[in-house]
Amino acid sequence: MKLEDIPNIGKSIAGDLRALGIHTPAELATRDPLQTYLSLSDSMGKRHDPCVFYTLLAARHFLQNGEAIPWWKFTAQGKAQLATHSKQQRN
Repeated sequence: MKLEDIPNIGKSIAGDLRALGIHTPAELATRDPLQTYLSLSDSMGKRHDPCVFYTLLAARHFLQNGEAIPWWKFTAQGKAQLATHSKQQRN
């Protein structure tokens, strides 16, 4: 199985993950979605669209449960996590 076999992960995001050293679904499964999202932003020198984070949440869900859910179903969860992270960074 390759990264692109994970629902919601296309060629572009798979390429970005590989640039971080994540080459397989098993490697992605061990990573925290928020930290991976932040690492992508750091490595590329720009903040990624939050939908990339929601996609990583959907990928983690699939890797843990085998259930493919569209990335946008993770928007509320992702927004809450990003808000918490932002608040922690300010304090």
